[in-house]
Amino acid sequence: MSKYVKALITESYRKRLAGVSEAVLVNVIGMKANATVKLRAQLRQKGINLLVVKNSLACRATAGTPLAPLFDGISGPCAICWGGDDIVTLAKEIVRMAKDDAFKPFQIRRGLVAGRTLAPEELEEVSKWPTRQEQLSMLVGQIIGVGGQLAAQLTAPAGRLASQIEKLSKPSEAPAQSAG
Repeated sequence: MSKYVKALITESYRKRLAGVSEAVLVNVIGMKANATVKLRAQLRQKGINLLVVKNSLACRATAGTPLAPLFDGISGPCAICWGGDDIVTLAKEIVRMAKDDAFKPFQIRRGLVAGRTLAPEELEEVSKWPTRQEQLSMLVGQIIGVGGQLAAQLTAPAGRLASQIEKLSKPSEAPAQSAG
């Protein structure tokens, strides 16, 4: 491959991976063509990108970026996956597909989360975390629960007071006395 072609490929990698700070390296070598198409389609539906890369060119393209540690010391063919809502969503999908027999040769090589490289086992642990959406729902539930409780405690005494004032403001009906 000529230097000019290598420079073009490196620049293409650089553009496609611009702004990416968390990703997963996988092995797709040995997969049947139909399985690869199915894999890419499922990933695309989740907003996840898959790019088969030449390691040396990917190292050059990611030098000085948050993705640089992902390619340190890597050898052999690999593909990089990135995207999804967050790294947990990405990890959940990749781990699920690695366990699926339909994509059998597909395997996780390593991941990068918050600047730290993770082994496949560590990435599997990340896949068990709640996603960003789930964390936000839990947080909102906790806030609403406390807020609702506070509102109930504030309105309960006011409601009782209003009911007592209403009773006092109505003319009382005296019971009829019997002449006896």
